[in-house]
Formats: sequence, structure tokens, C-alpha cells
Amino acid sequence: MKIALIGGTGYAGSALLEELVKRNYQVKAIVRQEGRIAATENIQPTVADVLNEKQLEQAFEDVDAVISAYNPGWDNPNIFNDFMQGSHNILNAAKAADVKRLLIVGGAGSLYIAPGEQLIDSPNFPKEIYNGANGARVLLDELKQEHDLNWTMISPPIAFSIHHPGTRTGQYRLGTDSPLMDGDQPGTISAPDLAVALIDELEKGQFIKERFTVAY
Repeated sequence: MKIALIGGTGYAGSALLEELVKRNYQVKAIVRQEGRIAATENIQPTVADVLNEKQLEQAFEDVDAVISAYNPGWDNPNIFNDFMQGSHNILNAAKAADVKRLLIVGGAGSLYIAPGEQLIDSPNFPKEIYNGANGARVLLDELKQEHDLNWTMISPPIAFSIHHPGTRTGQYRLGTDSPLMDGDQPGTISAPDLAVALIDELEKGQFIKERFTVAY
């Protein structure tokens, strides 16, 4: 099976790339510039700009599934608009290339901490990441109306952080729309184990046209 991976140089994306290779998938690693990812027996770096739908469509032509860990950058002042444009391009290109399976790394902000209340709307949600988190929330709402793609979004746990990368254990718990907790503390998981969970979902198809979350 050949997988197109977007965002393979990022925090979650690099762990996804490693997990895909570990399981012997053929990976088309979508990069904006040559040299960002090295070619190997299992990795085919492919230059395409997420903000260019036609380039993406060409890159997706021979793949069986697309995995997106796309993030325009938390310090990008236009993060919401860039995220939405890039995400729409990914969806449209996948449909144009007749790729049926799309897996997306979303955010924790859209998880429900109480009936009708999402984490992103809580008073203490960090304002510096609001726009990016809101993009992932809006995308999830749009995906719920999507009928042509077998999409899945994974929401990391609340305490998922680049500052605590952790290791690969292969262990995790599954949830759906509410955050998984560790006692009275927010749950966490390493980037490698988030990747394990998402590639397991690619293989099992347990959450087709749904969002799910994970934690230890």
C-alpha cells in the first residue's frame, strides 16, 4: 500500500513517517522543497505545495490513502486561513485523484469537556494557539458533512506536547469526543504512540467518518 504523507517533517508527522516505514509502507512524503526528507527504499520525497491543489492532485494520483499532519506553523499570523485553504486543497485533491481514505491529525481543542462545551471555548484555553485550534475545529465540522471520502480525524490528548516527546510503547486507550484523563489530570501520549494509533486506524478502519482521541 502506498501512502501520501503531508507534514512529515513536523512533530506528529515525523513520528508518522517513522511508523509507516516501520510497517513497511511505501510513503510519498509531500514536501514543499527538495531535500527536506531523504529518499530511501520506502520513502519517495515528492515536491508539492499544500496551497496548490493541482500539485497535490498530481502527487495523489497513485496512492491508496492520504495522511495529513498539515500545520502552517503556530507562529504564522495567517494560520487559520492557510490551514483552511490547505485542508480544502487536500480534500479536493484526494477526491479528484479518487483516493478514498483520508486520515487527519487534528487538535484537542474540539474535544467536549462538558455537554455543548468544547475545550477551545474554555476560559483558560491558550489564546496564542486559538486560531490554529479553531481551524481544526472548523475542519472537523466540515468533514462531518463530507460524503465522498472515508475520512478519520485523530484529536491528540490535552497534554500532548512537543516538550514531552516520549517513546514508542505501542500502548494507548481510545476515546471519541471527550478528553481522556489520567485521574484528575489531562491525559497525554507520545508522538510515536499517537502515530501507532493512527496507523492502526488506517489498517482497522474502526472510526470511518468519525473523530477519535487517544491517551495512555
